[in-house]
Amino acid sequence: MSNSSPSFLKSSLGKKFIMGFTGLFLISFLVVHVCINACIYFNDSGETFNMAAHFMSHNIIIRVVEVGLFIGIILHIVQALIIIMHNNKARPQKYAVQNQAVSSKWYSRSMGLLGTLLLMFLIVHLANFWVPTKIAVYTGKEQNSFEELKEVFANPIILVVYLLGIVSLFYHLLHGFQSAFQSFGLNHKKYTPFIKSFGFWYSLLICLVFASMPITLYLGLIK
Repeated sequence: MSNSSPSFLKSSLGKKFIMGFTGLFLISFLVVHVCINACIYFNDSGETFNMAAHFMSHNIIIRVVEVGLFIGIILHIVQALIIIMHNNKARPQKYAVQNQAVSSKWYSRSMGLLGTLLLMFLIVHLANFWVPTKIAVYTGKEQNSFEELKEVFANPIILVVYLLGIVSLFYHLLHGFQSAFQSFGLNHKKYTPFIKSFGFWYSLLICLVFASMPITLYLGLIK
């Protein structure tokens, strides 16, 4: 059993399984994240948002899950790069690329580019929000997360980068949602249409809420 497990994880099927598992984990996390972001719409000078952000940053269980989240992100990125490189080596012929273009969506073939844009967005996000929060937690500094949001999104360059990242996230989720379930063998004419439909509306709703937050703050619609 100990010999077969590493062999499975190194196999093409094992790599896709890891991608599917980490993908579903990240998809679940986005639901929590978007609910926190939506707290700004109470429009109470950030009081509810700050309470939610404080709970997320100080709760020991959330902080342990956060470690798992980062491991999941790293595994997801590494496995994605491995699969992309493997696919490029396995299909060097021009006709294979042409056939693939006919049978798949453009965003399915562009996961490398979209993933790179998403990684850039993630770096900007972590640098502006996650790092300052961690510094405040470990130094005991008083923090007003809502005011920091307003300050960050007052910068039009960051706003544009953030929105481009969310567009990339939408297509990434659109492709990844169905692919994650396929990795677990749930590819059947009875279930696939529902998974596709649910994945589309999930991706659209999540990304619309994510995009609306910086736009409303930039326009001063939320005080």
